[in-house]
Amino acid sequence: MDLVRHLRYFAVVAEELHFGNAAIRLGMAQPPLSQRIKRLEEELGVRLFDRSARQVRLTEAGRLLLGEAREIVARVDRLHELARQGEGAVLKVGVPPDLADAVIAALVAGFRETNPEVRLAPAEIWTADQVTALAEGTIDVGLVRHPVSAPGLRFGQVLVQAQGVLLAEGDPLTGVGEVHLADLAGRELLMPPQEGEPGLYAEMLSECRRHGYVPVQVHEGAGLGLVLAGAAVAFGPKVELPGLSWRPLLGSPITCRVSTAWRVAANAVNDFSAVAVRTLKESAGMTDERAVSVRRVSRRPGMLA
Repeated sequence: MDLVRHLRYFAVVAEELHFGNAAIRLGMAQPPLSQRIKRLEEELGVRLFDRSARQVRLTEAGRLLLGEAREIVARVDRLHELARQGEGAVLKVGVPPDLADAVIAALVAGFRETNPEVRLAPAEIWTADQVTALAEGTIDVGLVRHPVSAPGLRFGQVLVQAQGVLLAEGDPLTGVGEVHLADLAGRELLMPPQEGEPGLYAEMLSECRRHGYVPVQVHEGAGLGLVLAGAAVAFGPKVELPGLSWRPLLGSPITCRVSTAWRVAANAVNDFSAVAVRTLKESAGMTDERAVSVRRVSRRPGMLA
């Protein structure tokens, strides 16, 4: 558990004494905030808030902890500031943990060409945590997946990446030209974590159900071990990896929408946003959202499950 981050959440809730207002201030949804406060309480072994339908109040343990929590958070922020001063201009960027290494390398190289005096420092974090990190100022700009709702965030150009299905070599569907989602019936599905990518997670499962695929079980993670083992399938862009087969989905019903996001505009942020659009088009096969045509796909029962 990231104790400092959870203490930061606690301090904001303690100041607001309202989980909804604290969530808005942190730029995140209320349920994940409540879950993280609960994790902090479990970690410390005490109850920090008395919650009722009408009000939220600090417990005695919460009151004793608040001053220390504020001091710890302030000291950590000061350490980050000193580190930044010591290493020159740095642009801190959040990127999804499952973004291909080659794409990250292209982002770094592309930004270096336009801003040689600024060092790009990518951190691999999911969209929900990027939203929080942007609110806290621990990153300057993020590469987020939509849909994402966060007050105060500004977004760059939205790009779309069609997702195919990743299968283990030898799966009967590897010989099919285009896979209908319903053909995946009976298979388990590997997804990015719901807590990290709540919008994308909900949209993908909704499209699966709409097209006749209800996963037997949903696993969460960034690695592809379960797919390699033939225990699950996953959605993703076209890749060539030993032991895996990628097949396109009929009608491209599963897509990933990506854009940059920031709170405070700066020249380096604008430059990175422009580089990101160019790089994601060239290295990740993404296209402008408005240029994507919709293909109608009829529902049908699975054929090769």
